[in-house]
Amino acid sequence: MKVRMCCAGLRNLLQGLSFSAKYYCKHSPPQTVCPYSKIGPKKCHILDCSKTTCTHRTAPPGSILPCRFFSCKQEGTTVPSKRKQNTSIVTSDLLHKNLLKSEQKNWNDISPTYKAMTKRIKEKLEELHNMYTLNSESARMRLGENVYFEENGCIFLAKADDGEGNAEILFSVEDLGFSDAFIQRIRISPDQRYIAISLKSENSEEGTCIVMKLGNLAVVEKVIPSVFSFEWAANDVLYYTTQKNLKCQNVFMTTFTYQKHTKLVYTEQDARFFVDLYCTKDRRFLTINSNSKTSSEVWLVDCRHPFEPPALVQARTTGVIYHIEHRKDQLYILTTYGEPAEYKLMKAPVASSGKENWQLVYALEKQTKLVDFEMFSDDCIMFLKNAGHLYLNVISFVSHSVQSIKLPTWACEFELESHPEFTTSTCYFQLSSPVHPPKRFAYSFKENNLIEQAVQEVPIITNCHTTRLLAKSKDETLVPITVFHNKNSKELHRRPLLVHVYGAYGIDLNMSFKEEKLMLIEENWILAYCHVRGGGEQGLGWHRDGCQHNKLKGLHDLRACIRLLHQLGFSQPKHTALAAASAGGVLAGALSNTDPALIRAMVLQAPFVDVLNTMMKTHLPLTIEEQEEWGNPLEDEKCMKYIKSYCPYQNIKPQCYPSVFITAYEHDERIPLTGILQYVQKLRKAALDHASRTSEKGNWIPNIILDVQANGSHCDSSWEQSLNEVARHLAFLNRELEEVCHPQHHSKSCK
Repeated sequence: MKVRMCCAGLRNLLQGLSFSAKYYCKHSPPQTVCPYSKIGPKKCHILDCSKTTCTHRTAPPGSILPCRFFSCKQEGTTVPSKRKQNTSIVTSDLLHKNLLKSEQKNWNDISPTYKAMTKRIKEKLEELHNMYTLNSESARMRLGENVYFEENGCIFLAKADDGEGNAEILFSVEDLGFSDAFIQRIRISPDQRYIAISLKSENSEEGTCIVMKLGNLAVVEKVIPSVFSFEWAANDVLYYTTQKNLKCQNVFMTTFTYQKHTKLVYTEQDARFFVDLYCTKDRRFLTINSNSKTSSEVWLVDCRHPFEPPALVQARTTGVIYHIEHRKDQLYILTTYGEPAEYKLMKAPVASSGKENWQLVYALEKQTKLVDFEMFSDDCIMFLKNAGHLYLNVISFVSHSVQSIKLPTWACEFELESHPEFTTSTCYFQLSSPVHPPKRFAYSFKENNLIEQAVQEVPIITNCHTTRLLAKSKDETLVPITVFHNKNSKELHRRPLLVHVYGAYGIDLNMSFKEEKLMLIEENWILAYCHVRGGGEQGLGWHRDGCQHNKLKGLHDLRACIRLLHQLGFSQPKHTALAAASAGGVLAGALSNTDPALIRAMVLQAPFVDVLNTMMKTHLPLTIEEQEEWGNPLEDEKCMKYIKSYCPYQNIKPQCYPSVFITAYEHDERIPLTGILQYVQKLRKAALDHASRTSEKGNWIPNIILDVQANGSHCDSSWEQSLNEVARHLAFLNRELEEVCHPQHHSKSCK
């Protein structure tokens, strides 16, 4: 459930109200990992090389995964005696093992049922993947005449005017002895003498930073364990943050020349805050960013004097988030300061940076989401989302004008490319949708226009129709829905419908291109994305209106969306499935408790289904900071009752539930497996109790399946594992929605 994002860059700050979550991840979007968004390229894992924290290719560069990131610490609390504590731990551990063993046996008994369907889906997805990624390129980072990129775990160097054929390999991950890891982040020193990379395995939350000296033969200078973010403040001065128990609160500086040394530069004392690093686009300042979900604080390190103590820009103020860029001795501040509490671009002199000196440059319109922001020497670009459409706003610091460009209507997702050079005259980015592969565009500052890049074409689906709807929620609020379906499909009310939901942390649903989405459209499925409150699709207020004491609004929104879809003839309840991941499991699980008749099946990935018990365990590393999203039930009885009113685990009762397929990870540090095991046991018992008490004709018992993966993690999985997971989910849904008239199949497999 909980989200922690890699907020080394601005996109991460924007996606989740600056609540510095780690990759993510997932990242996305948080987000954005839904059960069908994990498939990524087999080859290249690098995402970003210059601005934001690199993440796995399962999400766009700098994106946030919509996930509740928990630790898997033992769930014991302080007890009167050591003997009692040990007994409690042993008992809890034994219960966990027994539940896990039981579920593993259950899955082993059931899995052959889906074997043939899973195989067919895997073959189709691999075919589509090869078709749509054949001409894709790795992310490039240009520094002067040199271009750096990564493929297959190797770092390459090429000249800007030469082709890839003339690129030389600087080093490979395997050469460094990390054959099971992928490159998460790259930073190259200003003089290009050093390169720092972070390596991360798929089953670990912590990365390892390796600093190498470049030359005829790259030499390892330093290996730093448990590193989250890092930036070069000067040619031989590296700042980095360390991560422990999913927290990042210490900043260190290390040097690599004559007087090599490492020292602690900054420590964050407040457990609600997470620290990361970012260099301003002009490389004048290195910023130390300390962020909670509702406020932030920035310290500046002058890159001309990297050994001097950092200077505070503005002390943290409750409810005020801000991020810093720099241009010509002016700080440009992207902030929520002032009314309304939405993002604005302001500026102030470096010498007097307090908020009393902040001057407004540009304010966003109401219900507009700031997706990303990029600074250049004479302009800045804002990528915005309004009423489901993407816009590009160019703010000129020379002419003091603003130009707004509406991007193609088919576009749902945006990905900014790396622009290390502050004085570049062109901004590159990619647009995509769930059924439209990424297409590259460029905005030229000189020509003042948008250019679609001519690249080798890949086959584009032409028979998919996109519809944007508004559902009226319980309080009359209009909730956006994006629907995709095959133009050639007839009798849409008979077609299977897959509904996606998240609704937390100000994170948008991930709507980037995925081969599995295209496959579903080709097979006449309907895809619906419900942009409920708690997410960020309509600005910061949309998130605030769906968090803490407003969480039930997200449930009301989801219910209204599904009902509207059915009323308009998009499928019907017996052909409808719901997909959610992590924190999205809260709304999905709540809906299955309150309105089980609206859906036939659910697929959940590492779902957060026990909000109340989790938020009462302060020994979990992220619980305190997550109180700003869910509330504090330990100190507020009203909050406790409110959480209990919607918590999926707390509200299970004997009734006819939809079938459920849950994928969880045995070593997930963000969502403890024990909570999911107990949820599945309780849900299955309630469904069986209901069946035993009723004797209605055609009564059926839902399939409630838990697939626990020994490998993989909340954020990162290998290509093969992701492919297997998606194929199993789709096989389950196909079987459930196609066999609605054959209840005997369900009663056999639900134990």
